Formats: sequence, structure tokens, C-alpha cells
Amino acid sequence: MISFAYIQERALGAAVDLASLQVFQTVARERSFSRAAEKLYRTQPAVSIAIRKLEDWVGQPLFVRGSGARTLTDAGVLLSEYADRMLNLRQEIRKGLEELRGLERGQISLGVNESSIHALLPALDRYRQRHPGIRIRVHRVFSREVPREVMNHHLDIGVISYLPEERELEAVRFRRDSLVMVVWPGHALAKRHEVDVRELERETFVAHSVESPYRQRVVQMFARHRVPLNMEIELPTIESIKLFVERKRGVAIVPRMCVEREVTSGTLRALRIRQMRLTRTLYLVYRRDRPLTAAAAELVELIRRKPSRRATPAPRRAEHSRNSC
Repeated sequence: MISFAYIQERALGAAVDLASLQVFQTVARERSFSRAAEKLYRTQPAVSIAIRKLEDWVGQPLFVRGSGARTLTDAGVLLSEYADRMLNLRQEIRKGLEELRGLERGQISLGVNESSIHALLPALDRYRQRHPGIRIRVHRVFSREVPREVMNHHLDIGVISYLPEERELEAVRFRRDSLVMVVWPGHALAKRHEVDVRELERETFVAHSVESPYRQRVVQMFARHRVPLNMEIELPTIESIKLFVERKRGVAIVPRMCVEREVTSGTLRALRIRQMRLTRTLYLVYRRDRPLTAAAAELVELIRRKPSRRATPAPRRAEHSRNSC
């Protein structure tokens, strides 16, 4: 059991313990003293006393008066951000001590968007075969939010398709991918390897409902060549888009790595659009200021040892947009 006794700051005078910060975070998350008390298996008066002590320590109210626990003050918002980091650091210490036993136990937290997970699945499969005792938690996170989540210790490793602005993050290139058009096997264009964008004016496109720079660039490419882009169907996931194309409800433009299985099995056909040269580079990102855990470092090396593509440290220059979905 790890015990963090007190965080002391002379300027503030009193002492505050991490248990009090945990109470505060639970009240803020539940937006209710009574619900927080139930979650923490404590009485409501005990929760109220803990919050009052924190407010005495801060010297300001943490919740807007009259709102109960529904609205944080500016001081409450600030304290919540720092409390979140400190409580996550406590978890990091616990994880680090567990890993003294080696790779028999532990966990890894990864953050990826919907399309990028396809690039990791083979490595995750190999990793699980080698280290079945390591728990892997993959969180679906918008690409633009990954650097912040890594910086705040919520993720061990993130995957993004642009170089991060944060100098505290290491970025390692591990995969390049491109956008392709997919059709069902019986489609009139299915036997072609490449098509001209002007041949697509009558096609119905099944689009992803999440905005991204790549979607914008596709729209701009069609507009530049004065070809109507008929996006009559928008779906929330790439898997649903692929199924719709297989059912002959339209064609789609998706990352090549997301349709490799379907193209190999023959349920979909992939074509290049002559005027579309949209590629993206995927990077693993993690903090520079602390070493990766043994479990996370092993996973990074496994991804980097991919036979067909050797990863290299990324140059620090701007590439693509952090708004990639």
C-alpha cells in the first residue's frame, strides 16, 4: 500500500492530503455531495468537512455558492486540474513499484483515434502472446487531444498523425499510410487500379461523420477539379462505412490500413484516384522527462521492430494538423 501523507506549502499554512483531493474530485465529478459520499463510502457530513478544510487551505470557495456542487469557481477549476495530475502521479508510482516484478504484471494505457488503431493491432496481438499478464487499455481519443492526455499522465503512449508542438514529448515515426477509394467487387470500377476524379461525379460516397483535415482536403480536391462530391450518407465509424460499401450502398475514401483485411479477402476493392495523393505519417508519442515503464517500453520496441518498416525518430518540424480525428 502506498501512503502519501501530506502536501505542505508554507504560503498556504495548513496541510492537505491526497485523500482530501480525492474527495474534492469525486464531488466535482458527481456534482453532488450525497452521491460523492455514496461513491466514497463516507458520510455526507464527512465529505462536507473535507471540502471546507480544502476551502480554508485555498482561501477561496471551490464551488459557486447556491449551486450546491454543480458549478466550480475559478479556484475550484484550477485545483481540479492540479489534483487530477497529482492523483494520476500517485497511480504512476504504484504502477512503477509493481513493475519491479518484471513483465509478469502491469498495465499500459494507449490513446488512439479510430483509424490509427488498425496500425497497432498486429503489434498488440504479438505483445499479448508474449506478455499475457500485462493489461492493455486502449482509449479512443481524438488525435488533437492525445498530446494533452500524455502530458497530464492519463496515457503512457499516444498515436497521432502530426508532430506535436509540445517539446516535452518524444515523437517516433512508425507507419506511413495513404487514402484510397474502395468499392464492392461487382462495381463498374472494381477491376481498375486507378481512376480519374472526373469519372466519379455520379458516384454516391459514404463519408465519415467526424470532421478531419483529410476530409477537408478530399472535398477541396473535388472542388478544385469541378467535380461534384455526393456525400449523401454519413456514418460514425469506419467499420460501418466498410459494411455499407460491401452492401453496395456507395463507395468510400478511407485510410488504406483500415481496409487491408477486406481487400485481401476480396470483399472490397481498393483504387487510387489519380489526382489524390494524400499520405499521412503515424507517430508514437510519450513524455521525454520520465522513462517509459518496462511494459510500455517493450511495446514501443515491438512496434518499432516491424519487419517491413523501421521506425526512426521524427525531425522536429510541422506536419499535418493536430485536428486529425
